Amino acid sequence: MKHAPEKNPSRKEINLGEGNVGRLLLRLAVPAITAQVINLLYNLVDRMYIGHLPGIGASALTGVGVTLPVILAISAFSYLFSAGGAARASIMMGRQKKEEAERIMGNCAAALILAALVLTAFFLIFGRDILMLFGASENTIGYAWDYMKIYALGTLFVEIALGLNNFINAQGYTTIGMLSVLIGAGTNIVLDPILMYGFDMGVQGAAWATIISQGLSAVWILVFLCSRRSFLKLRLRNFRISPKILFPCIALGASPFVMQFTESILNICFNVSLRKYGGDTAVGVMTVLSSVMQFALLPITGMTQGAQPIVSYNYGAGKLDRVRQAFFSLLKCSVIYAVSLWALTMLFPQLFMRMFTTEPSYIAMGTWAMRVYTGAICVMGVQFACQQTFVALGNAHTSLGLALLRKVVLLIPLIFILPHILTGNKVLAVFLAEPITDVLAAATTSVLFFRFMKKIMGRGK
Repeated sequence: MKHAPEKNPSRKEINLGEGNVGRLLLRLAVPAITAQVINLLYNLVDRMYIGHLPGIGASALTGVGVTLPVILAISAFSYLFSAGGAARASIMMGRQKKEEAERIMGNCAAALILAALVLTAFFLIFGRDILMLFGASENTIGYAWDYMKIYALGTLFVEIALGLNNFINAQGYTTIGMLSVLIGAGTNIVLDPILMYGFDMGVQGAAWATIISQGLSAVWILVFLCSRRSFLKLRLRNFRISPKILFPCIALGASPFVMQFTESILNICFNVSLRKYGGDTAVGVMTVLSSVMQFALLPITGMTQGAQPIVSYNYGAGKLDRVRQAFFSLLKCSVIYAVSLWALTMLFPQLFMRMFTTEPSYIAMGTWAMRVYTGAICVMGVQFACQQTFVALGNAHTSLGLALLRKVVLLIPLIFILPHILTGNKVLAVFLAEPITDVLAAATTSVLFFRFMKKIMGRGK
């Protein structure tokens, strides 16, 4: 027997199962996009300030860029437990199973804390050696280790802030989710110049500013999820990990985890290959390119986060027409944005480079490298919309397979193979691996997704 949906009197209800889907997507996506953009400012602002440090800016920027794979790996574990958990919680809310949704959130919270403790110990013990393997040189390792050993201390804050915020968004509280990261990012922007320049702490000041800011975000999120304002409550009794509850979340979160973790591996591969053929300058340019792309693609990520609770809730409620409407609204917005982004990087690559550095050699290489690297970014709207909707629909194995296809099967081999084929300019060949992979992956993903959607819609007839 189904019970009537529980209401939360402490908030203005966002009904995911009724109303215009396009307007609902906009209402959820705008705060999610804002939150994504603000969240990246933690590391982006650090790199901007670091790149302009007098005398050492270029070397310091390259050194901190080498830590990016570590930062991505840490954030990947937050996706492993929370991305799938948030989707499953939304599905359970659609089925009017609030207690089950709370058990999912509690299990994921416990897993995030455990992962944070293990990662902190690992990177503090092996971090310096890892950075050398990731592409640091004798000229840049000092800056890289100065940043990473402090950042690792704040791993617990990062896991809580990134991971549990997904459960806030999954309930439809995207404005609260936006405030969660706004608090931290605003603090980071203020603390960066104070600690780096005012207290003359340089790279270490940037790292301290980041973890203090993440700590404030984490506290805000925990207080909200434990308060009466949250529909789903974070309760200690649900922190006891149950494989029956946690493993399906991990299975569903495996795809975004692999996407993020392989992004870390990709940065390592790019750094190692570029250092071999282009030295520290090429590695520094890659730092800027990856920073720009991380920031530029966040609106698409925010759109998928806004669409996820709509798709998951209505799929759980059996409202397949609304699932279709939500997906096509997401696809249209994502494609329009991706094409616009492609045009900007083709027309104004120098503008993006100068945001991070004034070093002439970096700008000269980065101008043509950005046009190559983002040459097929226009198809990423299709890739993101289809792959993330797989996650929202609970299709873990296909989404995981597509994540592996793009990064592991296609891109990583091409990074090392193309320089042996295009021998005239090996650095160009390394950057060219990205657009070739984008086209192949987007084509494969779209074909598989529309076949899957056809099968789902057929079940509802």
